[in-house]
Amino acid sequence: PIAEDGKTAAHGDAYGQTLRCLEIIKAAIEEAGGKIEDVIRTRVYLSDINRWKECSQAHGEIFGEIKPASTMVEVSHLLKSEWLVEIEADCIVQE
Repeated sequence: PIAEDGKTAAHGDAYGQTLRCLEIIKAAIEEAGGKIEDVIRTRVYLSDINRWKECSQAHGEIFGEIKPASTMVEVSHLLKSEWLVEIEADCIVQE
């Protein structure tokens, strides 16, 4: 959940950090010539699984109609202690 200034986005807010991660993913996909609808799978890593509802809400706002396969897991910690969530996305971009 890295903000444009390089700092952590939405400090302490799992919903906000999830949205920021998804913004980064969307931008990367678009840069590669695809669109968010090309996502076929996501993996959401949470440092506190009790925050899953906040993350699910943000994930659903972006992927509610697309419905990619999705996994959500708790990890002991992420790279920075203030990061609450990290997301991986797989997509297939048609030429």
